[in-house]
Amino acid sequence: MHQPSRACGIDFGTSNSTVGWLRPGERVLLDLEQDKPTLPSAVFFNADEDTTSYGRAALAEYLDGFEGRLMRSLKSLLGSSLIDGYTEVHGRALGFRDLLASFIGELKQRAEQGAGRRFEHAVFGRPVRFVDEDADADRRAQDTLEAIARQVGFQEISFQFEPIGAALHYERSLTNEELVLVADIGGGTADFSIIRLSPERARRDDRQDDLLGNAGIHIGGTDFDRALSLEAVMPLLGYRSKMRNGAEVPSSVFFQLATWHTINFAYSRQAWADLQHIYRDALARRELDRLCRLVGQREGHWLALQVEQAKIDLSAASSTQLALERLEPGLAHTLTGDAFVAATEALVERVGACVATLLADSGLQRDQIDTLYFTGGASGVPQLRSRIAAEVPNARRVEGDLYGSIGAGLAVEAARRYG
Repeated sequence: MHQPSRACGIDFGTSNSTVGWLRPGERVLLDLEQDKPTLPSAVFFNADEDTTSYGRAALAEYLDGFEGRLMRSLKSLLGSSLIDGYTEVHGRALGFRDLLASFIGELKQRAEQGAGRRFEHAVFGRPVRFVDEDADADRRAQDTLEAIARQVGFQEISFQFEPIGAALHYERSLTNEELVLVADIGGGTADFSIIRLSPERARRDDRQDDLLGNAGIHIGGTDFDRALSLEAVMPLLGYRSKMRNGAEVPSSVFFQLATWHTINFAYSRQAWADLQHIYRDALARRELDRLCRLVGQREGHWLALQVEQAKIDLSAASSTQLALERLEPGLAHTLTGDAFVAATEALVERVGACVATLLADSGLQRDQIDTLYFTGGASGVPQLRSRIAAEVPNARRVEGDLYGSIGAGLAVEAARRYG
């Protein structure tokens, strides 16, 4: 390119977001926070100071103990029944659509500040499936994202599948043709594309013939967090313990606390009243004391952050320890890699089956794939990576920029589409 593109590529992710802009001789990704190209997809409404913060600052204020509401995994609202609902912030009702508009508007503003120019044209990444096995809900999710993007000031908006965005970024490094399976495992979805890439093909405007197949499933890093939390952490709070009548303690509060975008539901007046009722007839009083302390002090996001970090640690080590003094003085809990594998076995198998189906539907043999390209933060989970690789055993494994490949590739697509 001889001049900067007039458009940007936006990867609005479940856990992290990036914005790419193609410029001659410059890094593609724009810095969004603290000289970093990633902005964690988090918003904190600080009740003490009546302010709103985003990204790392939002997480820091929450962990520093400010009173308020932390919202994460915002993208998970797209395609869900929650998108038309409301939540309470500072005593006022806030629509979830407005919450997403607040974050995407902030993302746009930071990108424009970093670029020193306005962006009115953008290619947004989207998962292959916002919603599994429901084409109407999937279409509504994209329509919702487009409407929000227009609301915050984008005039021309188009979409590209996130794994294809990653493929276009990888293609810029190639010297020969490759048949590539792109595995994009983000915070909310696992998406796959099979595409022919080469320096010659990169110059084509129409790449339809190069794309041999797409598939996706609504499983990502936050699902691994939830599975690990329920299997290995929530029992410390009374999950699967018994009531006096022999029944199990109702599980809804544990699932709320283990799922990023429903944690705040555990703090409602009705949820607290239900918890008090359960406590009276529960046998595991010590564990329920921890649960009541967690909910009463609104520490659900803090615990979820500990579990998320444990997942990251267990992707590189055989064990890790959770320090849980906020629940009980001196409380610590060791998590093992074996427990993590057991907790996520069903999720891993479903992702592997998705890859097998993609290969079959594409009419390709397993040994025809030259390269398996990993991107997305959750692609670092060892058992998941191994299961995907087992479907294409002869492919060489390449690790892209786990958090930046998609945004950079979408910038390439934005320059192609809008100049």
